[in-house]
Amino acid sequence: MARRSYPTDLSDTEWRLIDPHIPPHRSGGRPAIHPRRELVNAMSYVLRTGCAWRLLPHDFPAWQTVYHYFRIWRDAGVFEQLNHALREQVRQQAGREREPSGAIIDSQTVKTMEKGGSVGMTAPRR
Repeated sequence: MARRSYPTDLSDTEWRLIDPHIPPHRSGGRPAIHPRRELVNAMSYVLRTGCAWRLLPHDFPAWQTVYHYFRIWRDAGVFEQLNHALREQVRQQAGREREPSGAIIDSQTVKTMEKGGSVGMTAPRR
């Protein structure tokens, strides 16, 4: 039985873009019963709505399963690799170099760092 879609679900086009970057289920052990796309949709729901993992709607895989895969993929750097690959694609489509050639540093951050610690704070009232 297919579940009703949520606004946070990936479109078919979005899934085709990220599918190659999401690791396949491990072979051996218990068979995987949830498609990777459903796991990603559930993660997207939690991250976009800000709800607790335990409050994941029941029509998604169990929250423990989703959180388990989220931790594994996070620790393996999957999301960083995905972000890197998608950034390269977007830059290339815009006719730019795949890798950025510069960076911007916020001047306010630099000023704060130069003062260091509590030196720049106002003295307490007596």
